[in-house]
Amino acid sequence: MNSISTSMNKLTIRRITIIALLAAILTVGRIAFTMIPNVQPNTTIIILASFVLGPVQGLILAILSTLTTNLFLGHGLWSFGQMAAWGLIAVLSGILGKYRHKLPWWILSFYAGFCGFLFGFIMSAIMGGIIMQKFWPYYLAGLPFDLNHAVGNVVFFLVLYKPLLYIMEQQINNDLNKRAAY
Repeated sequence: MNSISTSMNKLTIRRITIIALLAAILTVGRIAFTMIPNVQPNTTIIILASFVLGPVQGLILAILSTLTTNLFLGHGLWSFGQMAAWGLIAVLSGILGKYRHKLPWWILSFYAGFCGFLFGFIMSAIMGGIIMQKFWPYYLAGLPFDLNHAVGNVVFFLVLYKPLLYIMEQQINNDLNKRAAY
């Protein structure tokens, strides 16, 4: 609970602006990649942003970006699943952000790929399990798309990891010696 209140206390005008800017980038990125099924930079950017922002502000970014992208792509029951999936990924990534400097880049890229499968599992549990009462057919039919998502996450992670974290740490902390929002 202490880390949540600490993270919320750091919600400054600068951070709110950066969260809004990242939500706009996520919206454009997701729309730009709609022609490739389940490949979008959203999950990777949410992971990287949560590394720096922390779990609570990462969760805010995940929910805000889902709402803004679905204004263009369409809202429905799946919006709640997307908010839950990206929200959980943001919280996990925000917690992992404390330890990311101790982990090699290839483990973090593996984590990004795992998050693609986690996203698909959560969406299948919500859409296929709760709403349609047919989890296994829904989940198994979605596995090729989850694989696309996982591979896309790894590729985006490898491309964005260093430059995006450098920019975010510089903008958020104003001091590269401070590595995370904690």
